[in-house]
Amino acid sequence: MTQTDYQILLYYKYVPIQEPEGFAEEHRSLCNEIGLKGRIIVSKEGINGTVSGTLAQTEAYMTAMHEDERFSDMPFKVDPYHGHAFKKLSLKVKPELVNLKLDEDIDPNQLTGKRLAPPQFMEQLDQDNVVVLDGRNDYEYDLGHFRNAIRPDVKTFREFPEWIRENRELFEGRKILTYCTGGIRCEKLSGLLIREGFEDVAQLDGGIVTYGKDPEAQGQYFEGKCYVFDERIGVPINQVADKVVGQCYHCGEPADKYINCAYPKCHRQHLVCPSCEEEHGGYCSSECHTAHDRNQEAVEAI
Repeated sequence: MTQTDYQILLYYKYVPIQEPEGFAEEHRSLCNEIGLKGRIIVSKEGINGTVSGTLAQTEAYMTAMHEDERFSDMPFKVDPYHGHAFKKLSLKVKPELVNLKLDEDIDPNQLTGKRLAPPQFMEQLDQDNVVVLDGRNDYEYDLGHFRNAIRPDVKTFREFPEWIRENRELFEGRKILTYCTGGIRCEKLSGLLIREGFEDVAQLDGGIVTYGKDPEAQGQYFEGKCYVFDERIGVPINQVADKVVGQCYHCGEPADKYINCAYPKCHRQHLVCPSCEEEHGGYCSSECHTAHDRNQEAVEAI
């Protein structure tokens, strides 16, 4: 296989879907017929997905989606790859595309921040009185982020409303720039900020992934790698000056590789440098290593 035999598609669209359960079943059939693998979320408010397939399969999927008037203008972010980036197809129906669980939901088609193209966003990063908010989770930030961006103390997206209210002083009287992986979370996050009373709010249109491919921005001011939810885990963004910002969970040395703890009952995702990965055998702690060995001995004794 060559680097161009397969493609990974990242996409979303906030658009009303009247019967999401029925749509999901039809969509599952379409994906299976084409031969795609990946993760797709369907909701009454739209669709969000990342899938992989051959060039022919992914092109067929994009064509089929654009033939549906609801998704006729939906942009796809496309990355070449050497094979499938997922083991199977997962398609779920959920109440929201991104989970905020607000008493009064936000419709990005009605309330959202100003969308900035990558060159505009890059220009704004250099201006005074600007605060940059990473709209992702803490572990995503740790792998890579925009220079001087605020690291949110959240492990899930639904924690953002409370976190923003507790940290209003960071944003008062300033222009707020938000960003996330592909743009979908910032559609609601920027709307949430406006609802909370902040007036000057903008978002990176297309997210980090689009920013890294822009010929003018070239990923500048982004440090580290961008966390993605497929087998790649991290992808490079800055085409001008690559930099490792992550720190090894064990020794604190620079690291940009995430692994899951080798103990199945733990499975903690942690950054690790090559030497510590070898030294610790893929475990996040000696306790996990010992517990796993005991479990294996117990199974063998049966």
